[in-house]
Amino acid sequence: MIVLRLVIFLALIGIFSSLILALLLRDRRYFRLAWQIFKFSIVLLLVFAALIFMGRAVLYRMPL
Repeated sequence: MIVLRLVIFLALIGIFSSLILALLLRDRRYFRLAWQIFKFSIVLLLVFAALIFMGRAVLYRMPL
């Protein structure tokens, strides 16, 4: 879970810094970079959640 929080924190820093650069420099590529970081972090979070769900499903369905 610490890794997940770190990924979220770094993604938020990247998104906000890209948006600030886009507003200050008026360059559209920073908006695209912020959008790509957002999409990548959402996909990463979904994959991580699926792995946790599958791990718990296997763990709780194991006969003792």
